[in-house]
Amino acid sequence: MTDTLPAWAGTRPWDDEDTDGLLVCKQIHSLTPDVKTFVFQAPEPRLFQHDPGQFLTLGVDIDGRPVERCYTISSPPTRPHSVAITVKRVPGGLVSNWLHDRLRPGHTVRARGPLGDFSFIRHPAPKYLFLSGGSGATPAMAMTRTLYDLAQPADVVFVHSARTPADILFRRELDLIAATAPGIRVVHVCEADGPTEPWGGHRGRLTFEMLRQIAPDFRQREIFTCGPAGYMAAVRALLSTAGVAKDRYHEESFAFEAPPSPASMTGTEEATEGRVFTVEFTRSRRTLTCDADTSLLQAASRAGLSLPASCAQGMCGTCKTTLLAGSVDMRHNGGIRPREIAQNKILLCCATPQENLVVDA
Repeated sequence: MTDTLPAWAGTRPWDDEDTDGLLVCKQIHSLTPDVKTFVFQAPEPRLFQHDPGQFLTLGVDIDGRPVERCYTISSPPTRPHSVAITVKRVPGGLVSNWLHDRLRPGHTVRARGPLGDFSFIRHPAPKYLFLSGGSGATPAMAMTRTLYDLAQPADVVFVHSARTPADILFRRELDLIAATAPGIRVVHVCEADGPTEPWGGHRGRLTFEMLRQIAPDFRQREIFTCGPAGYMAAVRALLSTAGVAKDRYHEESFAFEAPPSPASMTGTEEATEGRVFTVEFTRSRRTLTCDADTSLLQAASRAGLSLPASCAQGMCGTCKTTLLAGSVDMRHNGGIRPREIAQNKILLCCATPQENLVVDA
């Protein structure tokens, strides 16, 4: 027996400001042929505190350029000595492919967070329904792991949709949780048989009749949904038609959606009508017009210019870039630091022009 304390004894919580946001990859686990979990720790022992369902903004350098993307934390806060993300390889995806092909244990990445409000912590209820499709299972998994670790008495129905049985994420762990936690029930829905496993469960896409069979009381449950845009649109329409109250429905998505203008977010209106400016995007070699009530990201999207973006709410920092000339009005939600603003960094999703601009994007 030894008196030596474990390495993490007495450690402080991880803070991205304090540590410059560095994380060290410790382990990589393959879940399916195109999904991996990456486990990180701080360079020095730190404890990670987050709400289950929140996300990190991960920063990597690809071909000499810094790139940021948002990834949900799939590990629960009940296991605070490390933090994990679960990433699906996306065809043509810049960062997802880099993580799958290049990241190895011992490599470091930058991270900021945790961020986001998608968590049952903010919506306590006796009964939950988690609906997920594809890699959208990660926030539901973080919440389920948390409830399981804490032996909470909550009644949970976890419904996951996948292409085939081979694509079901966290399948073995979810089976174990369902077998040992009386309040947690797990149901998988597959569109087709797997290459080596015929599927005998619910088949096809989630429908009202299928949901009614799985969770007859779904209207009385607090519902959390995450998945591809098409999946969430279908679930949203299904639940709306079924009469689910809007305040019981919560969703998470990192797909671009045009945010409200800063004026509409603050409830004030300024005399900006008729003020239109030019915005030059140097790397994209495009110049377009943008009025003073429209975010630069909105204007770019309307002009057919695709720029990196995730939350579109000034939180994640994915759309951060450098303002080379001009000035903007920027009302963010924590996705950029004061020192970055001092270096002329802006968030495209919540920056509106005050004069003609030149932007490094």
